[in-house]
Amino acid sequence: MWSYICTSAGVIGAAIIVIAYFANQHGYLLSSDWRFPLVNLIGACLILLSLFTQWNSPTLVVEGFWAAVSDLSRCPRDVHI
Repeated sequence: MWSYICTSAGVIGAAIIVIAYFANQHGYLLSSDWRFPLVNLIGACLILLSLFTQWNSPTLVVEGFWAAVSDLSRCPRDVHI
């Protein structure tokens, strides 16, 4: 049951990222909109959840960076780190 939940979360996360990308490419969701990185962060975290049952190192690396970049993108633009 746990495996099914995690796999389903990964599929939903991938769908969220693809839909956000589609919306961005067609002008429905601008990359400057705060919702774009938030949606990508949620999708990446759901894909990371799927790795609990089916380990895949390259996916961990890609989704880890995807989540980190999405999280950093939510910071105000006038803040310099």
